[in-house]
Amino acid sequence: MTRILLLGAGRSASSLIQYLLLHAPTEGWQLTVADMQPAHLAPVLAAHSEYARAVPFDVHDEARLEELVPQADVVISMLPALFHGAVARACVRHRRHLATASYVSEEIRALEAEAQEAGITILMECGLDPGLDHMSAMRVLNDIRARGGVVTSFKSYCGGLLAPEVEGDNPWKYKFTWNPRNVVLAGQSTAKFLENGRPRFIPYQHLFARTETVAVPGFGEFEGYANRDSLSYRAPYGLEDIPTMLRGTLRRPSYCAGWHALVRLGLTDDAVHLDNPVTLPWRELVEAYLPTGSGDTAARVAAYLGLDPAGTVLQHLVWLELFTERPVGMANATPAQLLEKLLTEKWALQPHDRDMIVMQHQFEYELEGAHHGHTSSLVVLGDDAVHTAMAKTVGLPLAMAVRRLTQGRLTQRGVVIPTAPELYEPILAELEASYGIRFVEESQQPAATAD
Repeated sequence: MTRILLLGAGRSASSLIQYLLLHAPTEGWQLTVADMQPAHLAPVLAAHSEYARAVPFDVHDEARLEELVPQADVVISMLPALFHGAVARACVRHRRHLATASYVSEEIRALEAEAQEAGITILMECGLDPGLDHMSAMRVLNDIRARGGVVTSFKSYCGGLLAPEVEGDNPWKYKFTWNPRNVVLAGQSTAKFLENGRPRFIPYQHLFARTETVAVPGFGEFEGYANRDSLSYRAPYGLEDIPTMLRGTLRRPSYCAGWHALVRLGLTDDAVHLDNPVTLPWRELVEAYLPTGSGDTAARVAAYLGLDPAGTVLQHLVWLELFTERPVGMANATPAQLLEKLLTEKWALQPHDRDMIVMQHQFEYELEGAHHGHTSSLVVLGDDAVHTAMAKTVGLPLAMAVRRLTQGRLTQRGVVIPTAPELYEPILAELEASYGIRFVEESQQPAATAD
């Protein structure tokens, strides 16, 4: 029997839990799901009481964490990333494996030697992005290298969006499928990447105005903007000398222009509290950011930002009700907090909504004197507002990696990400065979290189 402890059972955990329950009888797993509100798990776990249970857990209760971790062999954390450090330290103390879908933080990286000494695996970045991006990229990169190719450019984009049929009259063509705060604060550090051997930087105030068009077969065009740090994976991917490397986020066309307008207005600022009343109308808040004047607020915003008064970008702002008497609903908040509250309501997934995950890698490489191009594209559609594409692509790879860990097939110890073939190959194969989640590979016609 292998005891698995899952910490956190929010929206992104639905597919993960389903997978664990499906395989628990044959794998000999005993599953404990620890959540702030375990009652909502009763309908899911009712038919699996022989090998699954739900227990209450407050992420701030360190004593409870110390009680639960020793009772498990493997801990899976679906908690917000800022809590992974405490969980990881508890796992090291009690010599328990840990698996998460989150980025390796400096706090976690510092536990490498202790994890090695404890003989445990801290498996990180095993969800969607990070996760499936590593697995699919490494599969193509290793194939290029095996044929003697030299990679000269690697660009990788990913986005959680709405399925085309439910975009409706929402001009942003976007709703929240993951942490709203992360979306509101996205890009607030300078983006850095490589282009033709030169470092490139995009400060936050220009980030959403400098996008690239990304075409995905069967699903049209998207906009990609650069992530905060595109260079940290040069070493893990074996691309230390690559001339061009960029990792970015995908949105539908015109989203970035709309968000750029919010940035320029100052509504994404999270540094200053406004000392505002709960009843402050959004129109008055926006007015406070404009030069002194009078007249229609929307028209003044258009003039201030140099927007077409009848254009798409201003319609994005109108749709958010920024120029209305709608109260902001939160006292003494930062602009970003007020915007997050507004968007959480405006961009909430409805029961009939379906989300969509889109990922694309773009490779360029030299092989036998010719320049080659290759794209690897993934599109996954959600079933509904609970069984989302985000939940599938975050939870399933993580669950499959945990399965291999409990089977003894993942023997690497310390802090691990899924860049090794013995981990990513079976996961990609199972995703395709059992869930239809597959990357579409397309190679471009090679062209002779100049002498």
